[in-house]
Amino acid sequence: MSESAGLQFVSPYAFEAMQKVDVVRLAALSDPELRLLLPCLVRMALCAPADQSQSWAQDKKLILRLLSGVEAVNSIVALLSVDFHALEQDARKEQQLRHKAGGSNGESILVSQLQHGLTLEFEHSDPLRRLRLALSELLAIMNKVADSNGEWFLKSSELFESPVYLEEVADVLCILQAELPSLLPIIDVAEALLHVRNGDWFLCLLVANVPDSFNEVCRGLIKNGERQDEESMGGRRRTEALRQLCQMNPSQALNIRAMVVEECHLPGLGVALTLDYKPDTADDAVSPLVSYVSGLLLGTNGKVRTWFSMFIRNGQQRESSSVLWQMRRQLLLELVAILPRSRSTHEPNDSVEDAESSSGYSGLREEHVVKASALLRLYCALMGIAGLRPTDEEAEQLLQLMTSRPPATPAGVRFVSLSFCKLLAFPTLVSTPEQEQLMVMWLSWMIKEEEYFESAAGVAASFGEMLLLVAMYFHSNQLSAIIELVCSTLGMKIAIKPSSLSKMKTIFTQEIFTEQVVTAHAVRVAVTNNLSANITGFLPIHCIYQLLRSRAFTKHKVSIKDWIYRQLCETSTPLHTQLLPLIDVYINSILTPASKANPEATNQPITEQEILTVYQGSTGGRAVRSRYSITTQLLILYYILSYEEALLSNTKQLALMQRKPKSYSAILMDQIPIKYLITQAQGLQQELGGLHSALLRLLATNYPHLCMVEDWVCEEEVTGTLPLLRRMLLTSNTSFSSPPSLPAFQKVPSSGPRLMRMLDHLTLLSAGDLIPYAEALTGSMGLLLGPSVPRRIPQTLNKLWMVLNTVMPRRLWVMTVNALQPSVKMLRQQRYIQNDLMVDPLIVLRCDQRVYRCPPLMDIVLHMLNGYLLASKAYLNSHLKETADFDRQSQTISNLGLGQAGQPDTPEVTREELKNALLAAQDSAAVQILLEVCLPTSEVQTGPLGPDGGLLSDLREVQCLICCLLHQMFIADPNIAKLVHFQGYPQALLPLTVAGIPSIHICLDFIPELLAQPQLEKQIFAIQLLSHLCTQYALPKSLSVARLAVSVMATLLTVLTRAKRFSFFMPTLPCLVAFCQAFPPLYDDVATLLVQVGQVCASDVSTKTRDIDPLITRLQYLKVKPQEVVSGGDKSKLSLPQRAAEELGGADPDVQLCYRIEATFMDIISTSQHGL
Repeated sequence: MSESAGLQFVSPYAFEAMQKVDVVRLAALSDPELRLLLPCLVRMALCAPADQSQSWAQDKKLILRLLSGVEAVNSIVALLSVDFHALEQDARKEQQLRHKAGGSNGESILVSQLQHGLTLEFEHSDPLRRLRLALSELLAIMNKVADSNGEWFLKSSELFESPVYLEEVADVLCILQAELPSLLPIIDVAEALLHVRNGDWFLCLLVANVPDSFNEVCRGLIKNGERQDEESMGGRRRTEALRQLCQMNPSQALNIRAMVVEECHLPGLGVALTLDYKPDTADDAVSPLVSYVSGLLLGTNGKVRTWFSMFIRNGQQRESSSVLWQMRRQLLLELVAILPRSRSTHEPNDSVEDAESSSGYSGLREEHVVKASALLRLYCALMGIAGLRPTDEEAEQLLQLMTSRPPATPAGVRFVSLSFCKLLAFPTLVSTPEQEQLMVMWLSWMIKEEEYFESAAGVAASFGEMLLLVAMYFHSNQLSAIIELVCSTLGMKIAIKPSSLSKMKTIFTQEIFTEQVVTAHAVRVAVTNNLSANITGFLPIHCIYQLLRSRAFTKHKVSIKDWIYRQLCETSTPLHTQLLPLIDVYINSILTPASKANPEATNQPITEQEILTVYQGSTGGRAVRSRYSITTQLLILYYILSYEEALLSNTKQLALMQRKPKSYSAILMDQIPIKYLITQAQGLQQELGGLHSALLRLLATNYPHLCMVEDWVCEEEVTGTLPLLRRMLLTSNTSFSSPPSLPAFQKVPSSGPRLMRMLDHLTLLSAGDLIPYAEALTGSMGLLLGPSVPRRIPQTLNKLWMVLNTVMPRRLWVMTVNALQPSVKMLRQQRYIQNDLMVDPLIVLRCDQRVYRCPPLMDIVLHMLNGYLLASKAYLNSHLKETADFDRQSQTISNLGLGQAGQPDTPEVTREELKNALLAAQDSAAVQILLEVCLPTSEVQTGPLGPDGGLLSDLREVQCLICCLLHQMFIADPNIAKLVHFQGYPQALLPLTVAGIPSIHICLDFIPELLAQPQLEKQIFAIQLLSHLCTQYALPKSLSVARLAVSVMATLLTVLTRAKRFSFFMPTLPCLVAFCQAFPPLYDDVATLLVQVGQVCASDVSTKTRDIDPLITRLQYLKVKPQEVVSGGDKSKLSLPQRAAEELGGADPDVQLCYRIEATFMDIISTSQHGL
């Protein structure tokens, strides 16, 4: 809108005075400035105010005095004297008429029969007609804008273009909008004014006379604006108008700029407002322009980023007078201003640069470093995201800035990193040999000064690691990794073509960093002290990781083991994300050679002595703490477990290469407090990232006995809220300086109360603080097996043992097993170690027999037995993997030339089967021993409480504990239950096992198979077991199996000899009572079977002197009419067979069997009647 360049706009001072109605400031305005504000001031003086205060009355007098000397006031007063109501009605009629006529400029109600031009008519008209003329012209423009559908037009209007009458027209316009706001909304008026010449001047006057509408007008203009304002005349006029409004009210310029970004309209306006913005306090760090454009391109709003990038791309095609070129000019000025003076002392567009300045290396000033970094990132965003193509001058100055040398500060380190990444991202900035030489010299300076920068700046992440990392990526041709590194450092996603890095790759791999130089330099780089996730940037660990991945160390025979060990020892929380990948790739480099041609080219593992050093004093409690952090100890543990797992999984490949790396010894593993470390890690899961879950996975595979479910449940009880509250009760005056000693346990009857106080005190300690007392507690267990020991003492000891089990289970188990050995004086007690118990878990059950009747200690024994059974499985599996492939290899070599293709696989299959058989034998032996423990001893059987010892006896409690363990074992492996029941156990234990082991119902699945066994004992055991299962689980499946059992008994009746028939049916006939009691529908089948058995037996004794026929008759009668026998009260028939059996004694088995049949019949009948 250059046509309004010569007009006087409202100054910021005048606008602020109008906004605040500051009469003193208004009085200070010059006549030309005051003339622009007269419409509002006159209305303010003449209209009745809403403010009736005395202060406003005084201000109004001052305004009247101010207006009294202005001649133009009279014409404005005349304008305010017309009938605006009638004017509004005529205007609305004209709008309706134009709407009907389709918008044509025909007959007008407001203005009719113009004799002269619009300007002359306006000059010769009275105030009313002037209002009508201006209103008619304005409505015509507004209607055309509404009908244009967004298409831009410029309306030629004589009324708005005549310089003589601009002020009078402005007065009329302001009065019309103020008096007819519903007819002329200020936003619509503002839109219409954009389509006439001098529109921005009229708009500023209109808003200045209605200052509270400033934000409303600006928002409306922005909402209706174009997405790209530089591409059309309408957009440029709109931008210029808004820019003039913001110059009139500069305090709102930033708010208007925020509206621009919010609506994603008029990007040129946002840049223009930023260029116009002059902050009150100059910020030497970053200019407003850099901050604004960086925020748009590097912010999180993708819509804004795309919108502004389009503005940059499209704006490059326009002439140099556009807003974009103004922005580029300003950025270049800022860039040149911070360059070292010896490098660039000229302003942009100078013809020739001083030749010496390009070779000088004066440092970048410290106060300019942050600004230089911000400028570099901005140019990266402009070129990489918005597609800016730099001019030769911009490229030259950028390269001068990037290769300058900052001071050794953290900001300087950041600047060098950004400069280096910008060189990689935009290698086209280096186009001439001189520029290439300048870049190589600067890179050489980076390598030389890296250590000094790191020490002087006091930062852990310097640019030296990045140089090393990029060199390694170039050597391994990982160009995508370099692109990712550059984008990560710059903090933006830039599309970089891998082909563009070819020149930089040549420079790095041939001139600066050869691979041997890289490896030799990397191993000398100091480790990062207290490495954690809080240290950001590129560190030595990133470089070492990439070199390990590319196998550079093994290729050039450079030992890296010491560096990795030192770095692992210098770690803290939160865990750095690169540590676990580093350990994994290091383990792979130990086990897998770099090439098949050189199988010895591997790294060395960490030695056992170095590992032990990390764990010295790390047993917890109040003992001396380790000088290494918990992070270091957990990482070393992760290394050991991962190494062992990788060693087992790569056994086959190692055997083919005839390599067998050394495994860590069991003695070493016994000295590492694995469970204690895992417990510590559980409370630091947030700080340790994925380390805790990775350790749990490795433990579940290699140490399943440390991951038992009951242990986790016990840990919840130990570490929960209630134990914490109890520990708060622990006071210093009740503490004991020394743990309970063996004499205190030896004198239990007399020193019981004092010992109990000691143990109660220990229960208040945490698991870690309890570790020093472990040896005294376990060593005294054998002394608590006496008959006079109070029950509370072993119970408390059990509780303390379970707490210790959460932090030191393996060592505790070995101590406990050795403490509970039988105290036989003639025999020398053997001291077992961890490996002995893993090879033979049944050693746990070779304890003092009194333990079997001490429930608290028996609970401990069962816990250890379960753990060692799991440990034995893992031990045998690992042993099989360690040796199987070597045996296969030797077998294959020995069979060469034999022509038996399947021969080498035979030992492998046999070893697996032998291992499974050994594990099954172990488990079944443990179960059989535990079942034998459940049998009452001779003392209990003859005692006053009977063979069961009562429901509250120690035996009953031990039986419950054993049944719980067997239930867990059967659930974990149902094959154990099948094996044990195929082996059989005493029939007296069946009521206990069926009632006490909930999972025993799985026996219903294999009882048919057990019935099909040829051994008579197994068939008898199956029927007896089934009878108890039917009573306990009256299920449809039980019914079908019971029916099968009755059928098998009927079949066996026809094939068994006389002796075997007696041996089979005497113990199994009582089981039929349970079948009928559980399933009454089986009564007919059972009765038929009993009659058949009775007939067979009767026929065998028919030659005897005693006639057995009456028995058969009674059986037939009982089968047909059982109700009458019981209800008829024929007691003599019920008691007669019993007397006969007593008389016969054991004389004839068949006779005994006959009377057993009749007794079974009567039991079935009585139980059925009792049930009814």
